[in-house]
Amino acid sequence: EDRKDSDVEDGDEEDEHNEKEYELDDFQIIKTIGTGTFGRVCLCLDKTTQTFCAMKILAMADVIRLKQVEHVKNEKNILSEINHPFIVNLRWYTRDDCCLYMLFEYVVGGELFSYLRNAGRFNSSTANFYACEIVLALEYLHSMSIVYRDLKPENLLIDRDGHLKITDFGFAKKLKDRTWTLCGTPEYLAPEIIQSKGHNRAGVLIYEMLVGYPPFYDDNPFGIYEKILSGKIEWPRHMDPIAKDLVKKLLVPDRTKRMGNMKNGADDIKRHRWFKHLDWDDVYHKKLTPPTIPKVSFAGDSSNFDEYPETDWKAARSLDKIELQLFEDF
Repeated sequence: EDRKDSDVEDGDEEDEHNEKEYELDDFQIIKTIGTGTFGRVCLCLDKTTQTFCAMKILAMADVIRLKQVEHVKNEKNILSEINHPFIVNLRWYTRDDCCLYMLFEYVVGGELFSYLRNAGRFNSSTANFYACEIVLALEYLHSMSIVYRDLKPENLLIDRDGHLKITDFGFAKKLKDRTWTLCGTPEYLAPEIIQSKGHNRAGVLIYEMLVGYPPFYDDNPFGIYEKILSGKIEWPRHMDPIAKDLVKKLLVPDRTKRMGNMKNGADDIKRHRWFKHLDWDDVYHKKLTPPTIPKVSFAGDSSNFDEYPETDWKAARSLDKIELQLFEDF
């Protein structure tokens, strides 16, 4: 029943993300660098190669209890089929009788969120640098019929050289039809997601980078939904007028008139004046100079991540045979 593991043992696994054969014992868990509702991300050491990786560990009992089985399978399936310079790379996945494990490259610079909080807000050229890498990643995902629904500074990691990597595909969706559910973080949901229709969160993120908080900020999540639906946005005086023009066009409540959603798709965004100085091939090949290079003293440095309490995740309950069937295709 543990198909993936037996495939890997036989050495005939054809999935490129699983071409390297690992066992859980190959890794030494060093510390937690992130936590979520039903799991954690740990920095770990590949004992064979002495290289550092990130391991996402999800307790299956919690995944079932929180009705996230499909989301978790979605995440694994989507990550297995994508490959892009600005998206975190899934290397391997497995499960035992209590947890699911996904192995990623370790992105040592930490979350864009930390840099934004420290800076208060970014100047226009810094925001522009991160925005153009995000636009390329979203354009790629769109070309694969994947909608990434949780775009926020906490889910953008900075690599050793200062470039971005999008992470956390738990809410991503492969579009077979136009079905939507209300999920993700409220401030980043476009109006038609609340009304359950189509997509575009880049405008919210660019606004937050330039202003320091999201455009639809409210202490009460339902207040956020109301603001998003009414499209009422405050524009600080200091905001770069050309960037403001782009954000306005990205945040038009009527999605049929919104930039990026019309027939030229992302090309309309890429041709906007705020990006006119860019050679998009140079962006893709990481030829632009990043505004910030993270302080990193060695490959396994975790100082750019927050500290998290270490709970004994190994104490997670083992699943019975019936429950395990829910994950047989993981």
